[in-house]
Amino acid sequence: MTDREMANLQNDARAEILQSIRTRLAESAVLNARRSPTLPLAATVPFVSDERSLVETFKQQLESVGGHCIVVSDESELTTALKHVVGEIEANGLETRRVALSDSPLLGVISRDLEAQGHEIAVTPSASDLFQFDVGITSAQAAIAETGTLVLEQARERNRLVSLLPPVHIAIVNAGDICATMSEAITRARKESDTSSAITFITGPSRTADIELTLTIGVHGPKELYVIVYRTNH
Repeated sequence: MTDREMANLQNDARAEILQSIRTRLAESAVLNARRSPTLPLAATVPFVSDERSLVETFKQQLESVGGHCIVVSDESELTTALKHVVGEIEANGLETRRVALSDSPLLGVISRDLEAQGHEIAVTPSASDLFQFDVGITSAQAAIAETGTLVLEQARERNRLVSLLPPVHIAIVNAGDICATMSEAITRARKESDTSSAITFITGPSRTADIELTLTIGVHGPKELYVIVYRTNH
């Protein structure tokens, strides 16, 4: 093969790669436009102050990135909401037999109820064992309305691996812990006396895109995320 022929082949390959990138970018632009939230967040969310509006915004933003959200009136409805979530997961063809829990005291009643339903329960199992579990359940120390993001602080709960390794993550968060913006959530975390050295931010199911911009869900984390928002009993 002559030098000219080799150069032509290289140019053809380069042109093919660039065209593939252009095509993928165009496809991604269409997809992103379809998934774009309807709220002008930068202008609207920082001025949201009442709890109900924060909950509604958080729910909308979480669902816009592929998460699921259920809002209940108080802690007494958590067990009923969890049953609904488990039923929905099973209806989607996913297993729920083995359930890993964080060490949050909030999950104590939930643990007993799941065991009564025949689920195998373990609290903060080892990292190697967690790969064998179907569902991980944690609480969240805060949430961010503008992005639909959960905030998990390792110093206050052993929740990081339970939230990352099983294919389904169920998180429970108090409506009063939903912040309007990322800045507010970070400021709040810094004010805590036991600020964690490891804080995990979770926005929707795990997403990974390869060099060709093909989006895949659940490669490096849960493929499904369910959030139950409750209000504190008074």
